[in-house]
Amino acid sequence: MPRKPLPIGTYGEIRTHQDKRGWRAIANFRDMDGVTRPVERRGRSKSAAIRNLKIALIERGKRRVGTEINADSKFEDVARKWLAMVERLVDVGDRSPTTLDQYRSVLNKHVIPAFAELRIGHEVTVPVLEAFLQATRTNKGVGVAKTARSVLSGVMGHAVRNQALDQNPVRETSRLEGRRKRGKSGRRALTREERVQWLAQLEADEKATRWDLPDLSRFMLATGVRIGEAQAVYWADVDLDEALVDVDFNVVRVKGKGLIRKSTKTEYGERTLPLPSWAVEMLRHRFTEAGEPSDGPVFPDSLGRLRDPSNTRRVLRETRGSEGFAWVTSHVFRKTAATILDEAGLTPRLIADQLGHSRPSMTQDVYMGRKAVSRETADAMEGVI
Repeated sequence: MPRKPLPIGTYGEIRTHQDKRGWRAIANFRDMDGVTRPVERRGRSKSAAIRNLKIALIERGKRRVGTEINADSKFEDVARKWLAMVERLVDVGDRSPTTLDQYRSVLNKHVIPAFAELRIGHEVTVPVLEAFLQATRTNKGVGVAKTARSVLSGVMGHAVRNQALDQNPVRETSRLEGRRKRGKSGRRALTREERVQWLAQLEADEKATRWDLPDLSRFMLATGVRIGEAQAVYWADVDLDEALVDVDFNVVRVKGKGLIRKSTKTEYGERTLPLPSWAVEMLRHRFTEAGEPSDGPVFPDSLGRLRDPSNTRRVLRETRGSEGFAWVTSHVFRKTAATILDEAGLTPRLIADQLGHSRPSMTQDVYMGRKAVSRETADAMEGVI
């Protein structure tokens, strides 16, 4: 009957031998890949050799073969391995490229300079992490501190998964709270009179019309979509006969690739929205003016390509005027759409579906829309402008 193999991560009987160089201790260790390998350590005495071997066996049991991560690993080495893992997740579509860019930036600018040479299992402690996060919150702001906390948690979690640590110390640090915004979202919705004035102001501004801001404002008011979602809509996503638009993508800038269309944040972000008649009329006019394009963005740049949402926001700030509308941002149109639907008596679930939220509570807390939405949303928008 064959001998039963050692359990994974354990070792067998320790054997000792003496030679001209001193004592050596040997034991078979079954690695995480299931292969049993001999491990040897030397010492000036028998007890020293056994002690050195046991220390090596304990450390070997804390890590997976090939990871080269253990409690003595430097933070920067583990961080680079973690970032490479995130890059692989981006390549297969499980992580957003914008998230990767944000993590990489904060890791290189803030986290690595503070932790690079620290040993992952002995020196990256809860007090050290807490002091860094609180200092970052004070000096760089709560947003940077929260991202840094996510990065640190990712790195230390990677160490835990590779058995270099027993638990993630970042979880024991304090929550990072920012200042409470005014009202529910810090901005209010546009009134009916303000909507008319806003569009008239943009129509009279040459730069605003060149950048499609009047029609883009109308589209966002009609749908409640984000500016990146609006600029990711292609003509293939629009059904003018049925008065529907598919919102499945968002425009983002990826380092080394430029502007791309990426899928929306969640399954709830992928939705089909009905359009009010005035929005369909606006889109028909654009379709005709563009020479009835077969594809391409509905709101393109001057060369017919995707337009950068960041640049569009900048032009919006430049053309909104210094008085009256200085508080307006692209997100105000989203809030306005939600407010109109709320005032029309639509349910929070229906409004959440329109905005692409998974939870109606999020919509209620921040803005007062899941797949095909009720025709009621378009009917409620008929009198917007």
